[in-house]
Amino acid sequence: MRSLFFKIFIIFWIAQSLIFVISTSLILSRRIPRPVFLSPIFEDFRTDSLNAVSAFESGGCPGLIEYARTRHYGVALKDEAGHTLCSSGDVPAVDLPPAHADQLTGIEVGNYCLWSTAVTRPGKKYIYLISLPRDPGHQHHTWYSDLLHFAFPQLPVAIAIGGLTTFVLVLVFTRPVVRLRKAARELAHGKLDTRVKEAPPSQPGIFRGDEFHALVHDFNHMAERLESLVNAQRLLLRDVSHELRSPLARLSVALELSREDADPTMTTHLDRIQRETERLNQLIGQLLTLSSMEAVEGGERFEKVSLKSLLEEMLPDAEYEAQQRDARVELDCGCDCIIEGRRELLYRAIENVVRNAIRYTQQGSAVQIRLEHDGEGSSEAAIVEISDRGPGIPDSERESIFRPFYRLDQARSAHTGGFGVGLAIAERAVKLHKGQLRVLAREGGGTTIQMILPCRASASIAVPAVPAAR
Repeated sequence: MRSLFFKIFIIFWIAQSLIFVISTSLILSRRIPRPVFLSPIFEDFRTDSLNAVSAFESGGCPGLIEYARTRHYGVALKDEAGHTLCSSGDVPAVDLPPAHADQLTGIEVGNYCLWSTAVTRPGKKYIYLISLPRDPGHQHHTWYSDLLHFAFPQLPVAIAIGGLTTFVLVLVFTRPVVRLRKAARELAHGKLDTRVKEAPPSQPGIFRGDEFHALVHDFNHMAERLESLVNAQRLLLRDVSHELRSPLARLSVALELSREDADPTMTTHLDRIQRETERLNQLIGQLLTLSSMEAVEGGERFEKVSLKSLLEEMLPDAEYEAQQRDARVELDCGCDCIIEGRRELLYRAIENVVRNAIRYTQQGSAVQIRLEHDGEGSSEAAIVEISDRGPGIPDSERESIFRPFYRLDQARSAHTGGFGVGLAIAERAVKLHKGQLRVLAREGGGTTIQMILPCRASASIAVPAVPAAR
């Protein structure tokens, strides 16, 4: 009996009950005055009707009209068949429901109330009628005055109680949803240890054990399972990478020994084995790097890092690699941006993006590296842009290229690039520094990858572009 149906039923039932009870109590506590047409006139209405009939029988219609002048309302007299015998002129001519002796019957006609009763004489039966304004002295009413008169006090009570109960109901529904949304966002950002606080089993109340409570329990179970699977995957990746290093080292030693005893015809095959061994060793190194970065928490062992000096340190290696593809690297530092971070992670991230740009840029073109400062105060950021003249990246693939082992070339041939791990390492390193990685289409062809990192301080130091040595 702790389902949402039960809660909704109980809350609305209590609300309606309170509205009824409070409204009825207020109505009964008020002394509502009788309407004007229920004045003392009707306390002797029977006597009035007998006097009117006597005046008609003794003096005819003039006698009844003369009697009507002594009253403050119009009078009329009809026979048993409903035909008008006499009228003072103030009584509307309408059909009335049957009237009986000692019974008052009334209808509303326009702004008047028409009342009738039956008067019985020996051998005859009359119907006596009087006509009174519905509300003498207040003939004209506005809709809001009628609303205030007839809806008070039910309407204010209904609004107050309904608003209070609805507020409670909204809280019951929205608070668990807000907690779940917050936990889901944190889980999506990689915080796999996120959990939603559950009510202890010993806590009493009807707000335990419903569908929301079950949803919170299932969410926490899902998060635990997800964390367990991801941790197992990371552990497996790390262990496998470590275990492969030893046989690869032995394979390299065996390969060198084989070269000493092999005849010249085996050189080509041994060279191929060596290349594949080096590629495998390189892949294992990247996997170990990615695995170690997944375990790193943001803010650990951060220090001040100059991005300008880091890029200048990286430039000679990038130039040497670019020369192998008949390309060049240009560095343009518009500032000396100091950020809080880990130098080796930032170096590895930028290096992977630069090497990826060199690998795909056209021969004879230049890979441009730019360092800029953006923003002021607490929103300062350092922007590192790496631009190439490669084939570009489709819009639909720009989010996918940062996934481990994802490559645009599904054939994964050795001639079209690496293993698809470098950009994943770069993306993880930038996130650890509370930064953002964006992929943009470069004007004139190619791709620009932006690394936006929170900047601690900056200095506008103009530095000319540095072309690669050819």
